[in-house]
Amino acid sequence: MTEMKLHELISAWLDGRITETESEQLQNRLRESREAREQFFALTSFDSSLRQLAGGDLDATPPELLPAGNLHVRHETFFSASNLIKLAAAATLLLVVGRQAYQIGKRDADTDNVNVVAQQSLDTETTIAGYATLRRVAGIQWSDASASWREGDVLPAGIVEFEKGVAEIDFFCGATLIVEGPAKMELESDWSVRMLSGRLRANVPPAARGFVVKVADSEVVDLGTEFALDVTPSKAWVHVVDGEIELKGGQHDGQHLKTGQGQSLKGADVKEDSFSDLSTIGDVQRRRDSERLVQFNKWKASSNALRADKRLIAYYPIALQQSSRFVANAAASGVERDGKLIGPVEMGLGRFGAESSSFGFSRPGSRARVRIDGEFEQLTFACWTRIDSLEHKYNALFMGDGYENGEPHWQIRDDGRLMLSVMIDETPGSGRGKAPDARLHHIYRSAKPIWNVSMSGQWMHVASVYDPKTRFVRHFINGSEVSSEAIIDPFFTEKLRIGPAEIGNWGQPFRKSPGFAVRNFNGAIDELAIFDAALSAEEIRQLYEDGKSFGN
Repeated sequence: MTEMKLHELISAWLDGRITETESEQLQNRLRESREAREQFFALTSFDSSLRQLAGGDLDATPPELLPAGNLHVRHETFFSASNLIKLAAAATLLLVVGRQAYQIGKRDADTDNVNVVAQQSLDTETTIAGYATLRRVAGIQWSDASASWREGDVLPAGIVEFEKGVAEIDFFCGATLIVEGPAKMELESDWSVRMLSGRLRANVPPAARGFVVKVADSEVVDLGTEFALDVTPSKAWVHVVDGEIELKGGQHDGQHLKTGQGQSLKGADVKEDSFSDLSTIGDVQRRRDSERLVQFNKWKASSNALRADKRLIAYYPIALQQSSRFVANAAASGVERDGKLIGPVEMGLGRFGAESSSFGFSRPGSRARVRIDGEFEQLTFACWTRIDSLEHKYNALFMGDGYENGEPHWQIRDDGRLMLSVMIDETPGSGRGKAPDARLHHIYRSAKPIWNVSMSGQWMHVASVYDPKTRFVRHFINGSEVSSEAIIDPFFTEKLRIGPAEIGNWGQPFRKSPGFAVRNFNGAIDELAIFDAALSAEEIRQLYEDGKSFGN
């Protein structure tokens, strides 16, 4: 088969006009030739990319990239295939891409190589405003007058204040501050902070030499050192633990202090041994781990109580998971709803640290398979999740296999919005999208994004309620409702079901085709709970309170 003939067959498939004979020819060619499969993948990727650039229906079911099998089934495109091919070549020239439009490159880059190229000139870089990162906290109680922060948060310019506890703060220049409460400080830049009250230990490596802590009417300038400060409204004292500092401004302008030396910058002198109990980085780590262990034990007690809830149809407390390929269902519904890990699922640290576990699904083949038979009147999904990135258009939390009548899809979109949908009518053509085979469903999205890149690596509790009785879908983040949307008549159904399903991915294994949408969740999931009930806002808040760890 010539390359031209191959392109003609792919074009016919893209346009939805391929005959049974042509479909068989194309399938045979794809089975026989890796080069043909690469050509097919390249053209279908350009199809998907250019449909999006042309303003395609974002609510329509996304096209699947099928390397073989069922090629006569195809979603509608918004250009003819021949024009798409011409437009792809033109776009390639305009973007000064020095390769042919149909060349795919490396096979493992199977998640939108072409999208990246085609949109390069349209994308802008994501930015985050901030000067430092909150690395760890222990026993923290944030002031009512200040914003509260979580471990991993980027701290912007402004006031950081807490009533008690200790915080470890890494400035982007390389300096690390261990701050004990009650404390109040103002972040001014990557290289400067004003200490208004509290005790701190500053560790400044060579890369951050010149870091400044402003206190009273003086500036403490690092010259390669570790120093400590004790600041109250009536006094301020600096002590050099190791190295050297320079004082600028005030009555001590130009004075240098070296290891073991101290100086009062305001008020009366303090005792030389007043810094002997100042927290170190190791102290913060040990205290934090101890608090997490206490919280972990509290959570285990609440988890044991939750298992008795008769509304709970499936419950996977992954935090307790050992190194096994099976996922135990802890609900009273029993072993029929146990799960199985498939592929390279990563067993990692859970939200309680080394004492707990989580499942990571960063590889396309990774997933946990379950089966939850029966019909249900209402559904509530809840889990703890750590999002590392949202690299796919749709990122799976929990997905019914075939997306048939009454089956749910619970996902997070690449724009950070939480999504829950239920199939209403799986008959091709019943939907309201532009594709002729679209099926009737509706995606209920959170009103605003629940996640952005600054939250990467943080644990959060997500929950969604699908309630046909009150005709509302509600989304919750960390125990608080973030949006609700009415279920209107065209999208109403009383019968809900799940059947075969997957955690962290969507493989559709019942189909003959090996193709599947790439929706693996890049992050970690823990404590997935599914209820045959619409949990109240108070109940979801309690799930969050029972399950949270210090710093999350």
